[in-house]
Amino acid sequence: MTPASVSDYRELARRRLPKMFFEYIDGGSYAEVTLGRNVADIEALALRQRVMRDMSQLDMSIETLGQKLSMPLGLSPVGMAGMYGRRGEVQAARAAAAAGVPFCLSTVGVCSVEEVAASGTAPWFQLYMLKDRGYMAQLLARAKAAGCPVLVFTVDLPLPGSRYRDVRSGFTGSSGISGAMNTAWQGVTHPDWLWDVWLHGRPHSLGSVAGAVPKAGSVTDFLSWIARNFDRSVTWADLDWVRKTWDGPIVIKGILDPEDARDARSAGAQGLVVSNHGGRQLDGVRSSISALPAVVDAVGGDLEVYLDGGVRSGLDVLKALALGAKACFVGRAWAYALGAGGEKMVARMLGTLKSELATAMVLTGCHNARDADKSLLDAAL
Repeated sequence: MTPASVSDYRELARRRLPKMFFEYIDGGSYAEVTLGRNVADIEALALRQRVMRDMSQLDMSIETLGQKLSMPLGLSPVGMAGMYGRRGEVQAARAAAAAGVPFCLSTVGVCSVEEVAASGTAPWFQLYMLKDRGYMAQLLARAKAAGCPVLVFTVDLPLPGSRYRDVRSGFTGSSGISGAMNTAWQGVTHPDWLWDVWLHGRPHSLGSVAGAVPKAGSVTDFLSWIARNFDRSVTWADLDWVRKTWDGPIVIKGILDPEDARDARSAGAQGLVVSNHGGRQLDGVRSSISALPAVVDAVGGDLEVYLDGGVRSGLDVLKALALGAKACFVGRAWAYALGAGGEKMVARMLGTLKSELATAMVLTGCHNARDADKSLLDAAL
């Protein structure tokens, strides 16, 4: 199949990846109500078609946090991407750099921050607040030394949400001989992945935290360490500690409530990501797109406000811009593409979104992405 949409990349990834890794990308928490809302609520928004407006000149570029992007889009942090394609984070970072958009590296990426930075363009770096502040300080120093321009501080994961699909697939809760047999069987039955990732994509560690778990024997060992180190006691005051180590822009990811957005501003953040962790944490909360307008109204003049969650096309990107987002970050879209065929597919997917965004801008009469506003939406629907 030649992919034409994000749903096509999803299907190709489903075919190529072992079930446990596909379900990890694709699933949400609990009954996946919020996961569904993220997509459905964007789909429910109607664009306002306009014609005969001389759309020969189109500018999709934006400037944010000192960087110029070719379009208002970035790649969200996705854990363990190196299990979807050989050295997957490096492949995705190269595709993002070629497209002129930022790539954000997850704390729990298979490739280390140094390895990704060495690929050509230093990534934005995503970090959780961990109990082990000493190791956190080391990570921040490494990210700074690698040239990472932005720190994305994820605050909506004081503990992992329960993801039923991961239990059913054997990704979590399966250990010992049965766990090893499950992993082996899933690998053997997906020979392309076995050759590309399992045999030639090693080491299968979490590169940025490998030093903290020197005796880990598998990716699940690293994930267990991370889960044990999430800090439930964290407050906005802890951002002062982060600032002592990190002097660049800080973006807070995981904001849904306007009051939390105002707290992020008071704590000294330069940006925030309206996000419910892709529907992977507290199920039953509102979608990212429905939370966006109130957050923008609360702090949009003072902070850069981005959207993450439910974006599956360039049309979705324009809808988010119309509601006040500076840019959108996509996670599953690039993870699907990476799982479907590596860097080439990630680059193709980014091209797909750019083409879709251009079409949406032309047919709504939006000459410049920076000028997108609510007038692009059909209020009658």
